[in-house]
Amino acid sequence: MTDQNASGGFSSMLRKIKPYLAMVSLQFGYSGMYIITMVSFKHGMSHWVLSVYRHVVATLVMAPFALVLERKIRPKMTLPIFLRLALLGFLEPVLDQNLYNMGMKSTSTTFASATINVLPAITFIMALIFRLESVNLKKIHSLAKVIGTAVTVSGAMVMTLYKGPALQIIKGQGASHHDSASTEPSEQNWVLGTLMLIASCGGWASFFILQSFTLKMYPAELSVTAWICFLGIFEGAIATFIFERDMSVWSLGWDSRLLACVYSGVVCSGMAYYVQGVVTRERGPVFVTSFSPLCMIITAALGSIVLAEQTHLGSIIGAIIIVCGLYTVVWGKSKDSVNTTDAGKGEGQELPIKDGTRSGSDIFDSIEVNVPGEMKGAGKNVQSSARS
Repeated sequence: MTDQNASGGFSSMLRKIKPYLAMVSLQFGYSGMYIITMVSFKHGMSHWVLSVYRHVVATLVMAPFALVLERKIRPKMTLPIFLRLALLGFLEPVLDQNLYNMGMKSTSTTFASATINVLPAITFIMALIFRLESVNLKKIHSLAKVIGTAVTVSGAMVMTLYKGPALQIIKGQGASHHDSASTEPSEQNWVLGTLMLIASCGGWASFFILQSFTLKMYPAELSVTAWICFLGIFEGAIATFIFERDMSVWSLGWDSRLLACVYSGVVCSGMAYYVQGVVTRERGPVFVTSFSPLCMIITAALGSIVLAEQTHLGSIIGAIIIVCGLYTVVWGKSKDSVNTTDAGKGEGQELPIKDGTRSGSDIFDSIEVNVPGEMKGAGKNVQSSARS
């Protein structure tokens, strides 16, 4: 009896920490991708071509798992679901990734990873627009979400408008001083790159919001991941043929360019889409985006060591402001979770950071997404068919 209680307690604890372990692991994966892709860009890799090859690899990896593991639970494909998947294949694989890579080339890997911290604030604003979030200014936690969003946006403005002197935090051996100085972006490119990075966050936030709706209608994470990667290949190829007229950009060698395609495809497209989808359904999209400061710290250390990048004072000040605003929003969301649980479970009013201790078919009951009335009935039918 004691062994059973101990085993049950360990299983319960493991279920609670799994979302945290998954998101922390993803931050290490993303940090590695930022460094590898920047190295590949310096070797002549096109960011448009990288996006296509990345999702070719991701499709080859994820499609077999989706076909085998979800063959009995995968709902029937309909035109509305397919259109949502096609839009998801554009928002993240094409829009977000290319804007981010262009912004990163105009600034630095450290700066780009710091800018990603505005993602929770943009996600919160978009959730308000689509009525996935509610704000009651008479309550402290709701006011904290609004204040945190404003602080986060202020930090992004500081990073955009104030560059400041360059600081060498960690002595790196990845490049000479001459190379570092020669690749220092101009003020104009710095502002333009920052705007591209913020726009990429808007595309990524849109991806999270739409992913929440899509998983409600099509609760098969592996299949959704495979579809996004597969459709992203064709949509990314169209964009590449429009913006890259030189066909030689499609050639790869046994160097960092091939490594960037394989690594980002397996880790940051295939695995990341699936893990983010699972954690989003259990804990909400704000929880998923709240771990980005860890990625910023890891990337800053790797960027200084591998690429000998210099961090500017404005980036540090702006990043500190953004992180303060970020966790103010996260604190408000955590209080939302408590209030929602006390008011009544499963009423589906917000996208909260929830307890996340349920498993199996109970995950379907824990999805809390506010959708129009005519969609609610469809969502319930999908859940009933999945359970049967």
